[in-house]
Amino acid sequence: MIKVSIIIPVYNTAKYLEDCLESTSEQTLKDIEIIIVNDDSTDNSEDIIKKFCDKDNRFNYFKQTHKGVSSARNKGIELAKGEYIFFLDSDDIVSKDYYTLMQESITQIWY
Repeated sequence: MIKVSIIIPVYNTAKYLEDCLESTSEQTLKDIEIIIVNDDSTDNSEDIIKKFCDKDNRFNYFKQTHKGVSSARNKGIELAKGEYIFFLDSDDIVSKDYYTLMQESITQIWY
Protein backbone atom coordinates (compact mmCIF):
# COMPACT_ATOMS: atom_id res chain seq x y z
CA MET A 1 0.00 0.00 0.00
CA ILE A 2 1.26 3.45 -0.88
CA LYS A 3 1.45 5.70 2.15
CA VAL A 4 2.48 8.97 0.52
CA SER A 5 1.94 10.52 -2.89
CA ILE A 6 4.41 13.28 -3.68
CA ILE A 7 3.21 15.58 -6.44
CA ILE A 8 5.83 17.63 -8.26
CA PRO A 9 4.58 20.11 -10.86
CA VAL A 10 7.32 21.01 -13.35
CA TYR A 11 7.67 23.94 -15.69
CA ASN A 12 11.11 24.90 -17.04
CA THR A 13 13.06 24.07 -13.89
CA ALA A 14 15.76 21.87 -15.45
CA LYS A 15 18.44 23.82 -13.59
CA TYR A 16 17.08 22.55 -10.23
CA LEU A 17 15.08 19.49 -11.17
CA GLU A 18 17.74 16.81 -10.88
CA ASP A 19 18.54 17.81 -7.29
CA CYS A 20 14.83 17.86 -6.45
CA LEU A 21 14.18 14.40 -7.89
CA GLU A 22 17.35 12.98 -6.35
CA SER A 23 16.33 14.18 -2.89
CA THR A 24 12.92 12.63 -3.40
CA SER A 25 14.27 9.29 -4.60
CA GLU A 26 16.52 9.00 -1.52
CA GLN A 27 13.70 9.14 1.02
CA THR A 28 13.82 6.80 4.01
CA LEU A 29 10.07 6.25 3.63
CA LYS A 30 9.84 3.70 0.83
CA ASP A 31 6.06 3.35 0.46
CA ILE A 32 5.81 6.43 -1.74
CA GLU A 33 4.85 7.33 -5.25
CA ILE A 34 6.33 10.36 -6.95
CA ILE A 35 3.99 11.95 -9.47
CA ILE A 36 5.66 14.41 -11.81
CA VAL A 37 3.35 16.58 -13.88
CA ASN A 38 5.23 18.38 -16.63
CA ASP A 39 3.29 21.50 -17.57
CA ASP A 40 4.73 21.54 -21.11
CA SER A 41 8.28 22.63 -20.26
CA THR A 42 10.35 23.96 -23.14
CA ASP A 43 13.76 23.26 -21.55
CA ASN A 44 15.25 19.79 -20.99
CA SER A 45 13.11 19.03 -17.92
CA GLU A 46 11.48 16.11 -19.73
CA ASP A 47 14.85 14.40 -20.33
CA ILE A 48 15.68 14.66 -16.63
CA ILE A 49 12.26 13.32 -15.63
CA LYS A 50 12.52 10.34 -17.98
CA LYS A 51 15.96 9.48 -16.60
CA PHE A 52 14.51 9.15 -13.09
CA CYS A 53 11.44 7.26 -14.32
CA ASP A 54 13.69 4.75 -16.09
CA LYS A 55 15.66 3.91 -12.95
CA ASP A 56 12.97 4.05 -10.23
CA ASN A 57 9.45 2.65 -10.64
CA ARG A 58 8.11 4.90 -7.86
CA PHE A 59 8.27 7.79 -10.35
CA ASN A 60 5.15 8.35 -12.46
CA TYR A 61 5.21 10.86 -15.29
CA PHE A 62 2.38 12.80 -16.86
CA LYS A 63 2.72 15.60 -19.42
CA GLN A 64 0.04 18.18 -20.10
CA THR A 65 -0.29 21.26 -22.26
CA HIS A 66 0.67 24.41 -20.39
CA LYS A 67 -2.15 25.19 -17.95
CA GLY A 68 -0.27 26.47 -14.90
CA VAL A 69 0.87 25.10 -11.56
CA SER A 70 -2.62 24.76 -10.06
CA SER A 71 -3.76 22.61 -12.95
CA ALA A 72 -0.61 20.48 -12.67
CA ARG A 73 -1.22 19.97 -8.94
CA ASN A 74 -4.86 19.08 -9.56
CA LYS A 75 -3.81 16.52 -12.17
CA GLY A 76 -1.41 15.03 -9.63
CA ILE A 77 -4.23 14.74 -7.10
CA GLU A 78 -6.35 12.87 -9.69
CA LEU A 79 -3.51 10.40 -10.25
CA ALA A 80 -2.50 9.97 -6.59
CA LYS A 81 -3.00 6.61 -4.85
CA GLY A 82 -1.42 7.41 -1.49
CA GLU A 83 -3.06 7.76 1.87
CA TYR A 84 -1.43 11.19 2.20
CA ILE A 85 -0.63 13.77 -0.47
CA PHE A 86 2.26 16.20 -0.37
CA PHE A 87 3.30 18.85 -2.87
CA LEU A 88 6.93 19.59 -3.66
CA ASP A 89 8.05 22.40 -5.95
CA SER A 90 10.49 21.28 -8.62
CA ASP A 91 13.13 23.78 -7.49
CA ASP A 92 13.16 22.52 -3.89
CA ILE A 93 14.98 19.68 -2.16
CA VAL A 94 14.03 17.74 0.97
CA SER A 95 16.03 15.90 3.60
CA LYS A 96 16.15 12.10 3.39
CA ASP A 97 13.74 11.64 6.30
CA TYR A 98 11.38 14.49 5.41
CA TYR A 99 8.36 12.37 4.45
CA THR A 100 8.98 9.84 7.22
CA LEU A 101 8.84 12.65 9.78
CA MET A 102 5.79 14.21 8.14
CA GLN A 103 3.93 10.89 8.08
CA GLU A 104 4.86 10.15 11.70
CA SER A 105 3.68 13.59 12.78
CA ILE A 106 0.34 13.15 11.06
CA THR A 107 -0.09 9.65 12.47
CA GLN A 108 0.54 10.91 16.03
CA ILE A 109 -2.04 13.66 15.62
CA TRP A 110 -4.81 11.55 14.10
CA TYR A 111 -4.37 8.09 15.62
